[in-house]
Amino acid sequence: MTLQRYPIARDIVIDKVISCHYFELAINYWHRGERHDFWELVYIDRGELRVSTDSRDYELKQGDLLVYEPNEFHRPSSNGKIAANMYIVSFECSSPALRFFADNKLFHLGNEEIATVSLIMKEGWNTFGPNPVAGKLARQSDSPFGSEQLFVSYTEMLLLQLMRKADVLKEKKQRASVVKGKQESGLIDKVTAHMKDNLVGNLTLAHLCETFSVGRTHLSMLFKAKFDCGVLEYWNRLKIDKAKEHIRQNNNNLTEISEMLGYNSLHYFSRQFKKTTGMTPSEYAKVLRERLFKQITD
Repeated sequence: MTLQRYPIARDIVIDKVISCHYFELAINYWHRGERHDFWELVYIDRGELRVSTDSRDYELKQGDLLVYEPNEFHRPSSNGKIAANMYIVSFECSSPALRFFADNKLFHLGNEEIATVSLIMKEGWNTFGPNPVAGKLARQSDSPFGSEQLFVSYTEMLLLQLMRKADVLKEKKQRASVVKGKQESGLIDKVTAHMKDNLVGNLTLAHLCETFSVGRTHLSMLFKAKFDCGVLEYWNRLKIDKAKEHIRQNNNNLTEISEMLGYNSLHYFSRQFKKTTGMTPSEYAKVLRERLFKQITD
């Protein structure tokens, strides 16, 4: 029986290594900056480090890892307070997947990634010695079997871990956004239901915020996003809709409707009605009568 051979896909393949070095920097360390045509990983093992790049400035702390893409300018320096120990690995890689790091550069490593960095350091030491010269790497004659391959494999593994971690964080943010959206939608439903139950008299934003334990700015932003109006403006719309309903039922005159909805005067009621609908309550009632007459005569 002939069994099918499955070709293994390798998403990230490091072609060549330029440097792997552990630096213990002085508290007044400063570099003039550089750019080069290969990738570089900078891991802060201890202390803090400032880095300026083409796109932004970074304040790196212990456990942070920064990725420089090819030809990206970078200028590291001490913050003058806490000296940094950092580990650098630079390499050539033509794998398209690595373009991910053009937009995702800064990572704070967890225990799993830190363990991988430790393995990279160990195999880098085994392969090239404690202080290899950048651009002039040479395998030691007494290096353990497979150390060079393990060094590259662990570095590739770290890159894969970083990409996976970013995907997990993105998924968590999306889930959190969905949950937050549902919570906010539920809040709006509760607030609008409360408004409909309290159309008479005065309703204040402060009362709503206290009742539903929400900030004024946050509640206003939610209403603006969903209804394109302010909180109290929406409540006034509800009142006018209720007034229109009373007018259509024709069981009460306009003065009575105004009082039923808690308006201070018929004049104020008429002004609010026109502001919302573009016509006065009397004009609205007249339009309804004309439509009814037209339906009867037709």
